[in-house]
Amino acid sequence: MDIRSEVDARRQTVQRALEPGTQEAFGQHFTPAITGDLMAGMLDLAALDGTVRILDPGTGVGSLTVSLIHRLRTERPDLSLHVTAVEVDPQLVPHLAQTLAACEAYGRVKTEVITEDFLTSEEPRMRGPFDLVIANPPYGKLARNSDQRKHTALRTIDTPNRYSAFWAESVAALAPGGQIVIIVPRSWANGAYFTAFREWLLSQVGLDNLLVFESRDSVFADSGVLQENVVVSMTKGPQSPTVTMHAALKHGAEVEHRTVPFDVVVRPEDRYKFVRFTDGEVVVPPASSYTLADLGITASTGKVVDFRNRDLLTPTPQPDTVPMIYQAHIRPTGVDHRLSARGKPSWFRIGISAADKLTVPAGTYVLIKRFSSKEEKHRVVAGVWESEAPTAFDNKTNYLHSDGRGLDPALARGLVLWLNSTILDDVFRTFSGHTQVNATDLRILPFPDIDTLVRLAHLAPDTIPGQDDLDRLVDKVLSEADAT
Repeated sequence: MDIRSEVDARRQTVQRALEPGTQEAFGQHFTPAITGDLMAGMLDLAALDGTVRILDPGTGVGSLTVSLIHRLRTERPDLSLHVTAVEVDPQLVPHLAQTLAACEAYGRVKTEVITEDFLTSEEPRMRGPFDLVIANPPYGKLARNSDQRKHTALRTIDTPNRYSAFWAESVAALAPGGQIVIIVPRSWANGAYFTAFREWLLSQVGLDNLLVFESRDSVFADSGVLQENVVVSMTKGPQSPTVTMHAALKHGAEVEHRTVPFDVVVRPEDRYKFVRFTDGEVVVPPASSYTLADLGITASTGKVVDFRNRDLLTPTPQPDTVPMIYQAHIRPTGVDHRLSARGKPSWFRIGISAADKLTVPAGTYVLIKRFSSKEEKHRVVAGVWESEAPTAFDNKTNYLHSDGRGLDPALARGLVLWLNSTILDDVFRTFSGHTQVNATDLRILPFPDIDTLVRLAHLAPDTIPGQDDLDRLVDKVLSEADAT
Protein backbone atom coordinates (compact mmCIF):
# COMPACT_ATOMS: atom_id res chain seq x y z
CA MET A 1 0.00 0.00 0.00
CA ASP A 2 1.38 3.42 -1.00
CA ILE A 3 -0.74 6.55 -0.69
CA ARG A 4 2.05 9.10 -1.10
CA SER A 5 1.10 10.15 -4.66
CA GLU A 6 -2.53 10.63 -3.65
CA VAL A 7 -1.57 12.81 -0.68
CA ASP A 8 0.92 14.82 -2.74
CA ALA A 9 -1.78 15.59 -5.28
CA ARG A 10 -4.02 16.70 -2.39
CA ARG A 11 -1.18 18.90 -1.10
CA GLN A 12 -0.85 20.69 -4.44
CA THR A 13 -4.60 21.19 -4.80
CA VAL A 14 -4.96 22.62 -1.31
CA GLN A 15 -1.81 24.76 -1.68
CA ARG A 16 -3.19 26.41 -4.83
CA ALA A 17 -6.51 27.13 -3.10
CA LEU A 18 -5.02 28.85 -0.04
CA GLU A 19 -5.97 32.47 0.40
CA PRO A 20 -2.79 34.61 0.47
CA GLY A 21 -3.82 36.29 3.71
CA THR A 22 -4.46 32.99 5.46
CA GLN A 23 -1.27 31.46 4.09
CA GLU A 24 0.77 34.40 5.39
CA ALA A 25 -0.98 34.44 8.75
CA PHE A 26 -0.26 30.77 9.38
CA GLY A 27 3.09 30.65 7.52
CA GLN A 28 1.88 27.73 5.41
CA HIS A 29 4.20 26.05 2.91
CA PHE A 30 3.44 22.36 2.49
CA THR A 31 6.17 19.79 1.94
CA PRO A 32 6.44 17.91 -1.39
CA ALA A 33 6.44 14.12 -1.15
CA ILE A 34 9.98 13.78 -2.43
CA THR A 35 11.25 15.98 0.43
CA GLY A 36 9.10 14.16 2.96
CA ASP A 37 10.60 10.85 1.89
CA LEU A 38 14.10 12.30 2.16
CA MET A 39 13.39 13.55 5.68
CA ALA A 40 11.81 10.32 6.85
CA GLY A 41 14.85 8.47 5.53
CA MET A 42 17.15 10.35 7.92
CA LEU A 43 15.65 8.81 11.06
CA ASP A 44 17.25 5.75 12.66
CA LEU A 45 14.59 3.09 13.12
CA ALA A 46 16.79 0.36 14.56
CA ALA A 47 16.22 0.98 18.27
CA LEU A 48 12.44 1.47 18.08
CA ASP A 49 10.17 -1.13 19.65
CA GLY A 50 6.61 -1.62 20.84
CA THR A 51 4.36 1.38 20.21
CA VAL A 52 6.09 4.34 18.59
CA ARG A 53 4.62 7.75 19.37
CA ILE A 54 4.93 10.25 16.50
CA LEU A 55 4.34 14.01 16.50
CA ASP A 56 3.79 16.17 13.40
CA PRO A 57 3.32 19.77 14.61
CA GLY A 58 1.77 22.06 12.00
CA THR A 59 0.69 19.02 10.00
CA GLY A 60 -1.01 20.74 7.06
CA VAL A 61 -2.56 18.02 4.90
CA GLY A 62 -0.26 15.37 6.41
CA SER A 63 2.44 15.04 3.75
CA LEU A 64 5.28 14.41 6.20
CA THR A 65 3.25 11.98 8.29
CA VAL A 66 2.52 9.90 5.19
CA SER A 67 6.20 9.69 4.25
CA LEU A 68 7.16 8.56 7.74
CA ILE A 69 4.30 6.07 8.10
CA HIS A 70 5.11 4.54 4.72
CA ARG A 71 8.74 4.00 5.70
CA LEU A 72 7.87 2.58 9.12
CA ARG A 73 5.26 0.18 7.77
CA THR A 74 7.66 -0.92 5.00
CA GLU A 75 10.80 -1.38 7.10
CA ARG A 76 9.40 -2.03 10.60
CA PRO A 77 6.03 -3.79 10.21
CA ASP A 78 6.47 -5.15 13.75
CA LEU A 79 5.84 -1.72 15.32
CA SER A 80 2.55 -0.18 16.39
CA LEU A 81 2.28 3.52 15.57
CA HIS A 82 0.43 6.37 17.26
CA VAL A 83 0.39 9.69 15.41
CA THR A 84 -0.48 13.05 16.97
CA ALA A 85 -1.16 15.64 14.27
CA VAL A 86 -1.39 19.26 15.38
CA GLU A 87 -3.03 21.70 12.95
CA VAL A 88 -4.45 25.10 13.88
CA ASP A 89 -6.11 25.97 10.53
CA PRO A 90 -9.67 24.52 10.60
CA GLN A 91 -9.88 24.69 6.78
CA LEU A 92 -7.15 22.06 6.52
CA VAL A 93 -8.60 19.60 9.02
CA PRO A 94 -10.98 17.83 6.56
CA HIS A 95 -8.10 17.27 4.13
CA LEU A 96 -5.87 16.10 6.97
CA ALA A 97 -8.58 13.71 8.15
CA GLN A 98 -8.58 12.04 4.72
CA THR A 99 -4.82 11.58 4.89
CA LEU A 100 -4.88 10.15 8.40
CA ALA A 101 -7.68 7.75 7.54
CA ALA A 102 -5.53 6.44 4.70
CA CYS A 103 -2.60 6.09 7.12
CA GLU A 104 -4.73 4.02 9.50
CA ALA A 105 -5.60 1.73 6.61
CA TYR A 106 -1.97 0.58 6.62
CA GLY A 107 -2.80 -1.30 9.81
CA ARG A 108 -1.46 -0.93 13.36
CA VAL A 109 -1.67 2.87 13.01
CA LYS A 110 -3.76 5.08 15.27
CA THR A 111 -4.05 8.83 14.72
CA GLU A 112 -5.47 11.83 16.51
CA VAL A 113 -5.80 15.47 15.50
CA ILE A 114 -5.33 18.38 17.90
CA THR A 115 -6.80 21.56 16.40
CA GLU A 116 -4.96 24.06 18.57
CA ASP A 117 -2.00 26.41 18.28
CA PHE A 118 1.08 24.28 18.95
CA LEU A 119 2.82 27.18 20.69
CA THR A 120 0.02 28.31 23.02
CA SER A 121 -1.98 25.15 23.72
CA GLU A 122 -2.42 24.23 27.36
CA GLU A 123 -2.47 20.51 26.47
CA PRO A 124 0.23 18.73 28.55
CA ARG A 125 2.74 19.07 25.74
CA MET A 126 0.39 17.52 23.25
CA ARG A 127 0.30 14.20 25.17
CA GLY A 128 3.94 13.31 24.71
CA PRO A 129 6.67 12.42 25.21
CA PHE A 130 7.29 11.31 21.62
CA ASP A 131 9.74 8.91 20.06
CA LEU A 132 9.78 10.61 16.64
CA VAL A 133 8.97 14.13 15.45
CA ILE A 134 8.82 15.10 11.79
CA ALA A 135 8.16 18.76 11.05
CA ASN A 136 7.92 21.55 8.52
CA PRO A 137 7.14 24.45 10.87
CA PRO A 138 5.55 27.76 9.81
CA TYR A 139 7.75 30.78 9.15
CA GLY A 140 7.39 34.35 10.35
CA LYS A 141 8.65 36.64 13.07
CA LEU A 142 7.15 36.53 16.54
CA ALA A 143 6.44 39.87 18.20
CA ARG A 144 8.11 40.13 21.59
CA ASN A 145 4.75 40.56 23.33
CA SER A 146 2.92 37.82 21.40
CA ASP A 147 1.35 34.93 23.31
CA GLN A 148 3.23 32.44 21.14
CA ARG A 149 6.59 33.93 22.04
CA LYS A 150 5.74 34.29 25.73
CA HIS A 151 4.57 30.68 26.04
CA THR A 152 7.63 29.34 24.24
CA ALA A 153 9.98 31.43 26.39
CA LEU A 154 8.40 30.10 29.58
CA ARG A 155 8.67 26.47 28.50
CA THR A 156 11.90 26.41 26.51
CA ILE A 157 13.77 29.44 25.10
CA ASP A 158 12.87 32.97 24.02
CA THR A 159 13.25 32.88 20.24
CA PRO A 160 12.16 35.42 17.59
CA ASN A 161 10.67 33.27 14.81
CA ARG A 162 7.80 30.82 14.58
CA TYR A 163 9.93 28.12 13.01
CA SER A 164 12.51 28.18 15.81
CA ALA A 165 9.74 28.29 18.43
CA PHE A 166 8.10 25.21 16.85
CA TRP A 167 11.51 23.57 16.78
CA ALA A 168 12.16 24.27 20.45
CA GLU A 169 8.74 23.01 21.54
CA SER A 170 9.14 19.88 19.40
CA VAL A 171 12.51 19.09 20.98
CA ALA A 172 11.00 19.61 24.43
CA ALA A 173 8.25 17.12 23.56
CA LEU A 174 10.75 14.33 22.75
CA ALA A 175 11.44 11.43 25.06
CA PRO A 176 15.12 10.88 25.99
CA GLY A 177 16.71 9.27 22.96
CA GLY A 178 13.83 10.45 20.77
CA GLN A 179 14.56 11.79 17.30
CA ILE A 180 13.40 14.81 15.33
CA VAL A 181 13.84 15.62 11.65
CA ILE A 182 12.84 19.11 10.55
CA ILE A 183 13.07 21.30 7.45
CA VAL A 184 13.76 24.96 8.26
CA PRO A 185 15.33 28.09 6.77
CA ARG A 186 19.09 28.16 7.18
CA SER A 187 19.04 31.49 9.03
CA TRP A 188 19.16 29.78 12.46
CA ALA A 189 22.67 28.48 11.83
CA ASN A 190 24.58 31.77 12.11
CA GLY A 191 24.32 35.40 13.21
CA ALA A 192 23.61 36.93 16.60
CA TYR A 193 19.83 36.82 16.11
CA PHE A 194 19.61 33.07 16.87
CA THR A 195 22.59 32.72 19.24
CA ALA A 196 20.47 31.98 22.32
CA PHE A 197 18.40 29.47 20.37
CA ARG A 198 21.50 27.66 19.06
CA GLU A 199 22.98 27.45 22.54
CA TRP A 200 19.74 26.04 23.93
CA LEU A 201 19.26 23.60 21.04
CA LEU A 202 22.80 22.21 21.26
CA SER A 203 22.34 21.69 25.00
CA GLN A 204 19.28 19.51 24.35
CA VAL A 205 20.11 17.40 21.30
CA GLY A 206 22.95 15.90 19.33
CA LEU A 207 23.13 16.74 15.63
CA ASP A 208 22.95 13.60 13.50
CA ASN A 209 22.42 14.80 9.90
CA LEU A 210 22.59 18.16 8.14
CA LEU A 211 21.41 18.54 4.56
CA VAL A 212 21.59 21.64 2.39
CA PHE A 213 20.02 22.17 -1.04
CA GLU A 214 22.26 24.13 -3.41
CA SER A 215 19.28 25.86 -5.08
CA ARG A 216 17.18 28.18 -2.95
CA ASP A 217 14.01 27.85 -5.04
CA SER A 218 13.91 24.07 -5.34
CA VAL A 219 12.12 22.71 -2.26
CA PHE A 220 8.93 24.78 -2.22
CA ALA A 221 9.01 25.86 -5.88
CA ASP A 222 5.30 25.18 -6.42
CA SER A 223 4.38 27.50 -3.53
CA GLY A 224 6.58 30.39 -4.66
CA VAL A 225 9.07 30.31 -1.78
CA LEU A 226 12.59 31.64 -2.46
CA GLN A 227 14.38 30.47 0.66
CA GLU A 228 17.39 28.32 1.34
CA ASN A 229 16.08 25.46 3.42
CA VAL A 230 18.03 22.82 5.28
CA VAL A 231 17.03 19.50 6.77
CA VAL A 232 18.29 18.71 10.25
CA SER A 233 17.91 15.46 12.17
CA MET A 234 18.77 15.23 15.86
CA THR A 235 18.57 12.90 18.83
CA LYS A 236 17.59 14.11 22.28
CA GLY A 237 20.68 13.56 24.38
CA PRO A 238 24.44 14.15 24.17
CA GLN A 239 26.27 14.93 20.95
CA SER A 240 28.07 12.08 19.18
CA PRO A 241 31.62 12.72 17.89
CA THR A 242 30.48 12.95 14.26
CA VAL A 243 27.80 14.50 12.05
CA THR A 244 26.76 13.33 8.59
CA MET A 245 26.73 16.15 6.04
CA HIS A 246 24.45 15.86 3.00
CA ALA A 247 24.22 18.05 -0.11
CA ALA A 248 21.78 17.98 -3.02
CA LEU A 249 22.37 20.10 -6.10
CA LYS A 250 18.64 20.58 -6.47
CA HIS A 251 15.32 19.21 -5.28
CA GLY A 252 15.08 15.51 -6.10
CA ALA A 253 18.71 15.19 -7.15
CA GLU A 254 21.04 12.52 -5.86
CA VAL A 255 22.25 13.33 -2.36
CA GLU A 256 25.95 13.26 -1.60
CA HIS A 257 27.01 12.64 1.98
CA ARG A 258 30.08 12.56 4.15
CA THR A 259 30.73 12.02 7.86
CA VAL A 260 32.74 14.76 9.59
CA PRO A 261 33.83 15.49 13.17
CA PHE A 262 31.32 17.54 15.16
CA ASP A 263 34.08 20.05 15.97
CA VAL A 264 34.21 20.94 12.25
CA VAL A 265 30.49 21.76 12.30
CA VAL A 266 30.46 23.68 15.60
CA ARG A 267 33.93 24.87 16.46
CA PRO A 268 34.82 24.67 20.15
CA GLU A 269 36.29 28.19 20.17
CA ASP A 270 33.23 29.79 18.54
CA ARG A 271 31.33 31.59 21.28
CA TYR A 272 28.41 32.23 18.88
CA LYS A 273 27.95 28.49 18.19
CA PHE A 274 27.62 28.90 14.43
CA VAL A 275 26.60 25.65 12.72
CA ARG A 276 28.71 25.20 9.62
CA PHE A 277 27.44 23.18 6.69
CA THR A 278 30.89 22.03 5.69
CA ASP A 279 32.82 18.83 5.25
CA GLY A 280 36.02 20.52 6.38
CA GLU A 281 37.51 20.74 2.88
CA VAL A 282 37.77 24.55 2.86
CA VAL A 283 41.38 24.99 3.98
CA VAL A 284 42.27 28.41 5.35
CA PRO A 285 46.01 29.19 5.13
CA PRO A 286 47.68 29.64 8.54
CA ALA A 287 48.54 33.23 7.62
CA SER A 288 44.83 34.09 7.71
CA SER A 289 44.07 32.94 11.23
CA TYR A 290 43.22 36.33 12.76
CA THR A 291 39.86 37.90 13.56
CA LEU A 292 38.98 41.56 13.17
CA ALA A 293 39.26 41.92 16.95
CA ASP A 294 42.84 40.59 16.76
CA LEU A 295 43.57 43.35 14.24
CA GLY A 296 41.97 46.10 16.34
CA ILE A 297 39.19 46.55 13.78
CA THR A 298 35.47 46.72 14.52
CA ALA A 299 32.55 45.66 12.30
CA SER A 300 29.39 47.74 12.72
CA THR A 301 26.09 48.22 10.93
CA GLY A 302 25.22 51.57 9.35
CA LYS A 303 23.34 53.87 11.70
CA VAL A 304 20.75 55.49 9.42
CA VAL A 305 17.34 53.84 8.97
CA ASP A 306 15.98 55.77 6.01
CA PHE A 307 12.25 55.49 6.79
CA ARG A 308 12.87 56.70 10.38
CA ASN A 309 15.15 59.54 9.36
CA ARG A 310 13.27 60.95 6.37
CA ASP A 311 13.51 64.49 7.74
CA LEU A 312 17.32 64.28 7.58
CA LEU A 313 17.49 63.03 3.98
CA THR A 314 17.43 65.04 0.76
CA PRO A 315 17.93 64.14 -2.93
CA THR A 316 20.18 67.14 -3.64
CA PRO A 317 23.34 68.44 -1.97
CA GLN A 318 22.99 71.44 0.36
CA PRO A 319 25.54 73.42 2.43
CA ASP A 320 24.56 71.38 5.50
CA THR A 321 24.58 67.90 3.88
CA VAL A 322 27.07 65.03 3.61
CA PRO A 323 26.97 61.88 1.45
CA MET A 324 24.43 59.22 2.36
CA ILE A 325 25.76 55.78 1.37
CA TYR A 326 23.52 52.83 0.52
CA GLN A 327 24.56 49.31 -0.38
CA ALA A 328 23.70 50.08 -4.02
CA HIS A 329 26.78 52.35 -4.01
CA ILE A 330 29.12 49.49 -3.03
CA ARG A 331 31.24 47.78 -5.67
CA PRO A 332 34.51 45.84 -5.30
CA THR A 333 36.11 48.59 -7.37
CA GLY A 334 35.12 51.13 -4.72
CA VAL A 335 32.13 52.88 -3.21
CA ASP A 336 30.71 55.30 -5.78
CA HIS A 337 28.26 57.84 -4.38
CA ARG A 338 27.36 58.88 -7.93
CA LEU A 339 25.65 55.56 -8.61
CA SER A 340 21.88 55.42 -8.48
CA ALA A 341 20.44 54.28 -5.16
CA ARG A 342 17.06 53.39 -6.73
CA GLY A 343 15.46 56.73 -6.06
CA LYS A 344 16.63 57.02 -2.47
CA PRO A 345 17.79 60.49 -1.31
CA SER A 346 21.61 60.36 -1.27
CA TRP A 347 22.38 63.33 0.96
CA PHE A 348 22.13 63.57 4.74
CA ARG A 349 21.62 66.75 6.78
CA ILE A 350 24.02 67.43 9.64
CA GLY A 351 24.47 70.20 12.16
CA ILE A 352 22.15 69.02 14.90
CA SER A 353 23.13 66.65 17.68
CA ALA A 354 20.69 63.86 16.78
CA ALA A 355 21.87 63.80 13.16
CA ASP A 356 25.58 64.06 13.89
CA LYS A 357 25.37 60.94 16.06
CA LEU A 358 24.33 59.01 12.94
CA THR A 359 27.44 59.86 10.91
CA VAL A 360 31.05 58.68 10.98
CA PRO A 361 34.04 61.05 10.90
CA ALA A 362 35.96 61.82 7.72
CA GLY A 363 38.36 59.03 6.78
CA THR A 364 38.73 55.69 5.00
CA TYR A 365 36.30 52.86 5.69
CA VAL A 366 35.57 49.41 4.30
CA LEU A 367 31.90 49.00 3.40
CA ILE A 368 30.22 45.60 2.95
CA LYS A 369 26.76 44.94 1.59
CA ARG A 370 24.48 43.45 4.23
CA PHE A 371 22.23 41.77 1.69
CA SER A 372 23.31 39.60 -1.20
CA SER A 373 21.79 36.56 -2.88
CA LYS A 374 22.86 32.97 -3.26
CA GLU A 375 22.82 33.41 -7.03
CA GLU A 376 25.48 36.15 -6.92
CA LYS A 377 29.03 34.98 -7.59
CA HIS A 378 30.16 36.22 -4.18
CA ARG A 379 28.25 36.52 -0.95
CA VAL A 380 30.56 39.18 0.51
CA VAL A 381 30.80 42.35 -1.58
CA ALA A 382 33.13 45.00 -0.15
CA GLY A 383 34.53 48.33 -1.30
CA VAL A 384 36.62 51.22 0.05
CA TRP A 385 35.00 54.55 0.94
CA GLU A 386 37.22 57.62 1.40
CA SER A 387 35.89 61.04 2.31
CA GLU A 388 37.22 64.32 3.67
CA ALA A 389 33.84 64.99 5.26
CA PRO A 390 31.65 63.01 7.65
CA THR A 391 29.45 60.35 6.03
CA ALA A 392 26.15 58.64 6.81
CA PHE A 393 25.83 54.89 6.19
CA ASP A 394 22.49 53.17 5.64
CA ASN A 395 21.63 50.32 8.01
CA LYS A 396 21.74 47.86 5.10
CA THR A 397 25.51 48.32 5.00
CA ASN A 398 28.25 47.08 7.31
CA TYR A 399 31.41 49.06 7.81
CA LEU A 400 34.85 48.36 9.25
CA HIS A 401 36.49 51.03 11.40
CA SER A 402 39.01 51.58 14.18
CA ASP A 403 37.32 52.72 17.38
CA GLY A 404 34.73 54.70 15.44
CA ARG A 405 37.21 56.34 13.09
CA GLY A 406 38.67 55.56 9.69
CA LEU A 407 41.35 53.02 8.79
CA ASP A 408 44.78 53.35 7.27
CA PRO A 409 44.07 53.54 3.49
CA ALA A 410 46.47 50.70 2.60
CA LEU A 411 44.98 48.48 5.30
CA ALA A 412 41.47 49.26 4.07
CA ARG A 413 42.43 48.34 0.53
CA GLY A 414 44.03 45.08 1.67
CA LEU A 415 40.87 44.22 3.60
CA VAL A 416 38.75 44.78 0.50
CA LEU A 417 40.99 42.57 -1.62
CA TRP A 418 40.75 39.79 0.97
CA LEU A 419 36.98 40.16 1.45
CA ASN A 420 36.39 39.87 -2.31
CA SER A 421 38.58 36.78 -2.71
CA THR A 422 37.19 33.36 -3.56
CA ILE A 423 38.77 31.67 -0.54
CA LEU A 424 36.99 34.08 1.79
CA ASP A 425 33.75 33.47 -0.10
CA ASP A 426 34.21 29.71 0.29
CA VAL A 427 34.70 30.10 4.04
CA PHE A 428 31.65 32.35 4.36
CA ARG A 429 29.40 29.86 2.57
CA THR A 430 30.24 27.12 5.06
CA PHE A 431 28.20 28.85 7.74
CA SER A 432 25.87 31.26 5.94
CA GLY A 433 23.26 30.35 3.39
CA HIS A 434 20.77 33.19 3.66
CA THR A 435 20.88 36.59 1.99
CA GLN A 436 22.37 38.56 4.88
CA VAL A 437 25.97 39.33 5.75
CA ASN A 438 25.75 40.36 9.38
CA ALA A 439 28.32 42.23 11.44
CA THR A 440 28.51 39.13 13.67
CA ASP A 441 29.45 37.05 10.62
CA LEU A 442 32.27 39.46 9.80
CA ARG A 443 33.59 39.27 13.36
CA ILE A 444 34.22 35.53 13.13
CA LEU A 445 35.73 35.47 9.62
CA PRO A 446 39.47 34.71 9.27
CA PHE A 447 41.81 37.50 8.15
CA PRO A 448 45.53 37.78 7.41
CA ASP A 449 47.58 39.95 9.77
CA ILE A 450 47.94 43.68 9.15
CA ASP A 451 51.37 43.44 7.48
CA THR A 452 50.07 40.83 5.02
CA LEU A 453 46.97 42.89 4.23
CA VAL A 454 49.08 45.99 3.59
CA ARG A 455 51.44 44.00 1.35
CA LEU A 456 48.43 42.73 -0.55
CA ALA A 457 47.30 46.32 -1.08
CA HIS A 458 50.73 47.42 -2.30
CA LEU A 459 50.73 44.68 -4.96
CA ALA A 460 47.44 45.98 -6.39
CA PRO A 461 47.65 49.70 -5.71
CA ASP A 462 45.41 51.15 -8.40
CA THR A 463 42.53 48.88 -9.39
CA ILE A 464 40.81 45.75 -8.19
CA PRO A 465 42.11 42.87 -10.36
CA GLY A 466 39.78 40.49 -12.14
CA GLN A 467 38.69 37.56 -9.98
CA ASP A 468 41.27 35.07 -11.26
CA ASP A 469 44.10 37.59 -10.90
CA LEU A 470 42.87 38.63 -7.47
CA ASP A 471 42.77 35.02 -6.28
CA ARG A 472 46.27 34.36 -7.61
CA LEU A 473 47.52 37.48 -5.85
CA VAL A 474 45.91 36.47 -2.55
CA ASP A 475 47.36 32.96 -2.85
CA LYS A 476 50.82 34.36 -3.57
CA VAL A 477 50.82 36.76 -0.61
CA LEU A 478 49.45 34.18 1.83
CA SER A 479 51.94 31.54 0.67
CA GLU A 480 54.80 33.97 1.19
CA ALA A 481 53.46 34.87 4.64
CA ASP A 482 53.15 31.20 5.60
CA ALA A 483 56.75 30.59 4.51
CA THR A 484 58.18 33.29 6.78
